[in-house]
Amino acid sequence: MLVSYKRLRTLYHKMNGELQDTLLPGISVIVPVYNGEATLPDLIARLDRTLKECESEFEVVLVNDGSQDHSWEIVRSLSRRHSWVRGMNLMRNYGQHNALLCGVRAARYQTTVIMDDDLQHPPEEIPSLLGKLAEGYDVVYGTPEREQHEFWRTLAARFTKITLQSVLGAETARKVSPFRAFRTQLRNAFANYQSPFVSIDVLLTWGTNRFTAVSVRHEPRRVGRSQYTFWKLITHALNMTTGFSVLPLQLATAVGFTFTLFGVFILAYVLGRYLILGIDVPGFTFLASTIAVFSGAQLFALGIMGEYLARMHFRMMERPPYVIRSVTDESRDSNGDNEA
Repeated sequence: MLVSYKRLRTLYHKMNGELQDTLLPGISVIVPVYNGEATLPDLIARLDRTLKECESEFEVVLVNDGSQDHSWEIVRSLSRRHSWVRGMNLMRNYGQHNALLCGVRAARYQTTVIMDDDLQHPPEEIPSLLGKLAEGYDVVYGTPEREQHEFWRTLAARFTKITLQSVLGAETARKVSPFRAFRTQLRNAFANYQSPFVSIDVLLTWGTNRFTAVSVRHEPRRVGRSQYTFWKLITHALNMTTGFSVLPLQLATAVGFTFTLFGVFILAYVLGRYLILGIDVPGFTFLASTIAVFSGAQLFALGIMGEYLARMHFRMMERPPYVIRSVTDESRDSNGDNEA
């Protein structure tokens, strides 16, 4: 019996536990972990108190994204101590959004909450997100009342949000935050997504347009420094734009059209000067400058098309967004590890 490739890939994901068809009532908290050994115990303790007050079943999925410290050992220890803590260890550092995609696909409950591991997102604010979600929205962002970031980090984050707004076409995009709550069933919209370029916020728009935001506290970072530098945020914004939008292609079209009109204007100027005054436009500088301007516009358009071709190349290669090295699962391994 012949089976389609897409069907085989879906079966593969199900066998590896990446897709869960049956969601239980409750809350899944997904936390990407990178060098978070100093904050994880406190984070789990605060989540324990907060989630128990929600009077609902819950779990916490800690996705170790190639940490260079002892984060995975801490995750294993916490999973042995708390039955509701699960750990997933990736083969290397794939990036925050790739790690989030891994965690979202492993969620078991109907509501998913995403937060960072650095305690800048207070776990005590989770009920605020869940309360807004209960009003009928599908995605709720926890927008900081006052961000605790350096100037350049804040500037780059604002640029990323403006870029995301152009992708999403929604005002809510300006209030996007890594602190989110959404209905887990939205993952069905990107169940077969396999590109290495991931943006959770864009993928969520594939399943719904019911977004909103609430103001929450944003605490200063206690340990270490953020791994999201100015240039990493700019790169992320450019990846979102070229990976999930045709805006750059439209920009290239607009630039080409503009310079075509500019060329027509120059031609009219040269011919008019010759016909009316009987003299040519003098100088090599004028000609060289014109050629340089048009060449720059052409290279700009070719560069944009090259970015899109690169995205197509990676998708044709089917380069995975992440690979799981091991997971913690007390029911299958008394040592707390199960090789994936």
